[in-house]
Amino acid sequence: MLERRGNHIAYHPNLIELCAHYHFEPKACQVRAANQKGRVERAIRYIRDSFWRGRSFTTLAECNRQAAQWRDQIAHPRPWPQGRLAQRGPCLCRGTAAADPAAVHPFPTDLIVAVQSHKSIYVRFDLNQYSIPPEAAGKPLTLIASDTVVRIVEEKREIARHVRSYDRRQLVLDPQHQQALLETRRKGIGVTAASRLALVAPESETLLDRAFAQGESASQQTAQLVKLLDLYGADALRRRHSGSLQHDTPRASAVAYLLAKQRPAAPQTPVDLSRHPELEAIEVRPHNLEVYDALARRNRRPSES
Repeated sequence: MLERRGNHIAYHPNLIELCAHYHFEPKACQVRAANQKGRVERAIRYIRDSFWRGRSFTTLAECNRQAAQWRDQIAHPRPWPQGRLAQRGPCLCRGTAAADPAAVHPFPTDLIVAVQSHKSIYVRFDLNQYSIPPEAAGKPLTLIASDTVVRIVEEKREIARHVRSYDRRQLVLDPQHQQALLETRRKGIGVTAASRLALVAPESETLLDRAFAQGESASQQTAQLVKLLDLYGADALRRRHSGSLQHDTPRASAVAYLLAKQRPAAPQTPVDLSRHPELEAIEVRPHNLEVYDALARRNRRPSES
């Protein structure tokens, strides 16, 4: 009910559509007249006490099976209020068949919500995470959820379909989405220095792991190996990696020693100063280091001398 003015009521459009589908008419109670909906409340209490209380199930399908069994064996055999000799089930079926024929198809009750992922391949719905293709990350999407299936749509195209989970904090992952993410990351390898080193010299991963285990800085070792890669090339670096590991010296300095022992590094290209000729005339004079020693002695306390 959206609005009411006396006996004039504006119902929600979805309710009107439901009434037209199943051929019934809604009846609103008077304001602050709880006694007018007593039968409805008693039916809800009966279902809660007779069916839900003390019952256990693990899936929605199992719950529906138990509900159908309870309806046929317990709820419908109860006496009909207007005639104690009749049962509720047959009376309800006769009344429904006499009023209107059954609907050809069920009324659509799918929940439609707008979703969007940010940095991952998951969208959040109902306390769970559902995977999407990597190319759909960051785009506005539409999630359509039924009681059993969760579908994710981009514009008019379905891009993902999952079995709906009623657990909490679950990652519902499609293996194809995970594989597509791995392929995307493989294509992007080489963007960073570490990934470039791992691509051209896979042996470096073992060397870095052993160097880190011996207390070396992984970032410093990686930076030194990348410099050696630029100076000597990938083939030479891979060969010297193996030699360093065989001698149990997993360090970039050991690899540099083996490379220099094999052949000197390629000469570095001189800096082009043609656009700044004034820099060629700069003369840098080294300072006498004794000046710094004198400053240190001047600031030293008498007790430290």
